[in-house]
Amino acid sequence: MDERREKIMDSRGTGERLQNARRRPGGNTKRPRNTRTEVRRAGKPRMSSRARRRKRNMIIRTLLLILLIIVAVGGFIIWKKYGSSNEKADLEQYYEITRADDLAVIVNNQIVGKADDGAYGAGGRIIDGRPYIEYSVLHQFINKRFYWDSNENVLLYTLPNGSVSVSVGSSEYTEINEKKSEDYVILKTEGKTAYVALDFVQKYTDMEYGEYQEPNRVMIISEFGQTTVATVKRDTEVRYQGGVKSLILTEIKKSDEVTVLGDEDGWKKVRTSDGFIGYVKTNTLKDIRSEIISSDFEKPVYSNISKNYTINMAWHNVDNETANGYLLETVASTKGLTTIAPTWFHIADTNGNLASIADSTYVNYAHQLNLEVWAVLRDFHGGINSSDETYEVLSYTSKRTNLINQVIAEALQNGIDGINLDFELISAECAEHYLQFVRELSVKCRQNGIVLSIDNYVPMPYNQFYDLEEQAAVADYIIIMGYDEHTDGSYEAGSVASYGYVKDGIENALKLVPNEKLINAVPFYTRLWFETPKTEEELAQEAGTEAANYPNHVTSTALGMDDAEQAIQNAGAKIEWDDEAKQNYAQWEADGGTYKIWLEDSQSLEEKLNLIKQNNLAGVAEWRIGWESSNIWDLILQYVN
Repeated sequence: MDERREKIMDSRGTGERLQNARRRPGGNTKRPRNTRTEVRRAGKPRMSSRARRRKRNMIIRTLLLILLIIVAVGGFIIWKKYGSSNEKADLEQYYEITRADDLAVIVNNQIVGKADDGAYGAGGRIIDGRPYIEYSVLHQFINKRFYWDSNENVLLYTLPNGSVSVSVGSSEYTEINEKKSEDYVILKTEGKTAYVALDFVQKYTDMEYGEYQEPNRVMIISEFGQTTVATVKRDTEVRYQGGVKSLILTEIKKSDEVTVLGDEDGWKKVRTSDGFIGYVKTNTLKDIRSEIISSDFEKPVYSNISKNYTINMAWHNVDNETANGYLLETVASTKGLTTIAPTWFHIADTNGNLASIADSTYVNYAHQLNLEVWAVLRDFHGGINSSDETYEVLSYTSKRTNLINQVIAEALQNGIDGINLDFELISAECAEHYLQFVRELSVKCRQNGIVLSIDNYVPMPYNQFYDLEEQAAVADYIIIMGYDEHTDGSYEAGSVASYGYVKDGIENALKLVPNEKLINAVPFYTRLWFETPKTEEELAQEAGTEAANYPNHVTSTALGMDDAEQAIQNAGAKIEWDDEAKQNYAQWEADGGTYKIWLEDSQSLEEKLNLIKQNNLAGVAEWRIGWESSNIWDLILQYVN
């Protein structure tokens, strides 16, 4: 009974609860299909549509924000990589200016600085409000005929008839024999460094210049003729290098004119009128064209003595006064000879004194034979015999003057027709002093009607400081010694003067010397070479040196033409034609080694004479008379007359 009541009560209670649930406001009036599901939904209320929209919008905004950030970052990266920079260059660093009075120097299309090891790089100075150029810059880039003697503190400029001379700290100067002055100090020094007033430089130089500030600089034009220019389309920047990220040097305006120097991938290298050299975008330029820049400067003319016949000059190696007496028998078998060059003059000491064995009787005999005498002046085989001693003489104006005066006096006293300058111990450091000596000697020769000829090595990159172009401007004849291709100091056997060596020498010289002034010298000698293999021990000792590249020891002996042919006959060797060297060649085994010889004879000499004729040169010279075969003169006569 009680148990049944309890169950009924329980069922009623449940019914009442359900009824109450139906009656509650907002209550579910529909009976749920699944009571478990209803209970789960009651634990997590459903989201309204408004809330869902808000959430969706927030997600979209977040995504848009992220996208914008990505775009912004990407844009920044792209701009950083490809966008134009507004950063300006440090112009003092660009021009190597380190002091307030420094002056940057721009010559034609190049910014130039001190050529020596100075503490600063600018090429000039502002002194008393005027532009001054440091000497090494002046000499190397503007006018190489200015010469500074730091030993005797004098600045020289050589004119055709004499020199301009200026002392340190003076506004006065001497032009040949005339005293002149300016309203400024011409030459200033700081230690051993010399500065020359640019206005004074301009008096003797084919140039124009403009001066600018911020920073201090001068723009010098000394090259005239055809150039490429362009007009600026719109305002733009000149940058240090081609590229929008490069530093800005300066800004140029629409309608400005620039000189175009090059073309590099959408950029043009240009020079502005006020001395900035940099790059602009190609599309900022228009009307790119060629123009001729001219000058009305009257350059000094160095007149020369020119013979109206083809020169045929033989060097006569005279070691002592007694040898002067053998002139007649020395030239007896010659034909077509026009000039004899005895080795008479040497530099006696480092004070520039002359050692001479000149002989007027010799000159008289030569003149009777219709031969001119061009006496040789050498810087070896005499009192001095080293490049250091030659430098010691030539680097002092007083010593050069002493030597020149003595040479001219000897020439005049003995009736000598010409001076043949044979300086072979010139170092690169001595080059400017040597060239000044050549200029000064040329003036004295010209004033006295004496021919000046100058001997030179075959032009090579390592001896270009001899400056054949400048020599040719002031001398009468330039002689190329077309031999010594291989010498007694060579590491391997070879020809003294192969065809290619001579041909290249002539062609390279003609780039610098007019053909009517160029004489090619040929050898009357060859070398007999003797080769022996090096031992393993010797090769090991030479390891790391140039000599190690050659497997044989070589020695050689210089032989005249007849002696060379006799050596081959004595050996019973076979002669073969070397078509590359264009010489007869022989070799043989004896004395534990190999003998080799490239002959200088009528066949090889004719090949060289043909080159002289084809290039219409001024003539031929021979080293040396007495070493030739008797039939050689008939051959030479065919080519020089």
